[in-house]
Amino acid sequence: MPSSQPVDPASHGPARTVTEIFPDTNQLKVLAHPMRLRILGILRRDGPATATQLAQRLGLNSGATSYHLRQLAQHGLISDDETRGNARDRWWRATHETTRVEPAAVDDPAARAAVGAFNRTVALSYVAELQASLDERADLPREWADVIDDSDWNIWLTPAQVNEALERIHAILDELHRAAPAWSENPPDRAVLYTVQLHGFPRPGKIARPDET
Repeated sequence: MPSSQPVDPASHGPARTVTEIFPDTNQLKVLAHPMRLRILGILRRDGPATATQLAQRLGLNSGATSYHLRQLAQHGLISDDETRGNARDRWWRATHETTRVEPAAVDDPAARAAVGAFNRTVALSYVAELQASLDERADLPREWADVIDDSDWNIWLTPAQVNEALERIHAILDELHRAAPAWSENPPDRAVLYTVQLHGFPRPGKIARPDET
């Protein structure tokens, strides 16, 4: 289990601005494709790359990779990295570091469907990453094995209490994020890319839908 020692975000580095996107319905539809979501994730985590590099990493042919890149670029999710490459090698970068989706603000059927499809794709990607973590966990050094967390809680809470808790948790993680580099070109000493997956939801089947009341 993780240590109870307080986290000091200032020890990571000076705070920086983290760019965010609140995707519209069309952007969510693009991101609901698993491969496009993976491509965007790679560019966000590891920095700019070419279509050839991405194709090799993902096990795709260059044509399929280029198609997905064009779809992402067309909808403003990635763009050319003009500081790299030449006439032969086109480098791509993510235009934003994080995606923010507010399901509660969605009030039309098409948008709700897009949010739902996007969330399902994201959930499947989380499961895949968690499985990969489990596969290598036994071989990790002790210092990293000791800071893996598989906790869950079932607590009676009101919406207001949940909102307060999420705001506090997000504030800690956002502070750490702003203190860390944008990608892996210059990580802090002894640091690795650490994934935090936060899932919180009313227990399924415990809340009546509006059309059932």
